[in-house]
Amino acid sequence: MKLLTVIILTFNEERHLGRALTSIAAIADRVIVVDSHSTDRTVEIARAAGATVFQRAFVNHAQQFQWALDNSGIVTDWAMRLDADEVIEPDLADEIRNRLPTLDRGVAGVNLKRKHIFMGRWVRHGGRYPLVLLRIWRNGQGRIEQRWMDEHIVVWNGTTVTFDGGFADHNLNDLAYFTGKHNGYATREAIDVLNRKYQLTPLDDELTRESTSWQAAAKRRVKERIYNRLPFWLGPLGYFLYRYFIQLGFLDGRTGLIYHFLQGFWYRFLVGAKVFEYDRALSACPDNAARLQVLGRLTGRAIWLSHTGFHDKSLNG
Repeated sequence: MKLLTVIILTFNEERHLGRALTSIAAIADRVIVVDSHSTDRTVEIARAAGATVFQRAFVNHAQQFQWALDNSGIVTDWAMRLDADEVIEPDLADEIRNRLPTLDRGVAGVNLKRKHIFMGRWVRHGGRYPLVLLRIWRNGQGRIEQRWMDEHIVVWNGTTVTFDGGFADHNLNDLAYFTGKHNGYATREAIDVLNRKYQLTPLDDELTRESTSWQAAAKRRVKERIYNRLPFWLGPLGYFLYRYFIQLGFLDGRTGLIYHFLQGFWYRFLVGAKVFEYDRALSACPDNAARLQVLGRLTGRAIWLSHTGFHDKSLNG
């Protein structure tokens, strides 16, 4: 029986990819790598490990991943999403290998508990562990949200369970890379905020407690119904103070201070500042066609292509 296909998106991930592939070698019957025309050894490493490699121009993560689901010929019972800088630890690999074949047919998805490693240390506090994410689902019963940022796997026609083994996000690059990456994240998240405000492209709103992890669904509701309605200078300050003191982020030490400040305050402030900047230009536009053009020019992203591959799939089948 072919049990599990793992899908990894890559661009210049030679530093991380071999480690990720090694961590899933005992559980993956097939590995699919969708590469965005890397210029380093990423493709060579993937092929040497036996992965099936596709190369495709990149629009955003959601569209790239859904393309893999629709076009890579997955025939296993289950599929899994893994980032190139993530690692499945041995205890979770054992749990997947032993429990996945025994799950009842009524289970459509499996949540994993992700830990975050920053500057070589596990960030245990500030609400950062565990991050419960749906990452494994029955083939044909899951898709990825079509969003520019914070896209999740959603499932239908079944329940979800949670595995307890170790699963780590451990990027080995430096702070320059971290801040550059989060600058790009801020642009993508600002696009989502403004897309919701102006309804520039179809909205994907099927993230519920039933379709993904309860934690991801709850965080989305709080963000969209409360946080995004606060003044952009107030939300980041309140969020950082809550994370650092109420959720005990200060217990993560000096590296924790750097992480929680950058990811919990600086990044959230940057998102709000970009929304403010872009919205000033969009508010002067006569219609959404003009807004799409202006937002694409300001962000350097092909906004009009973001809904390609959108699946209006009812959770009731």
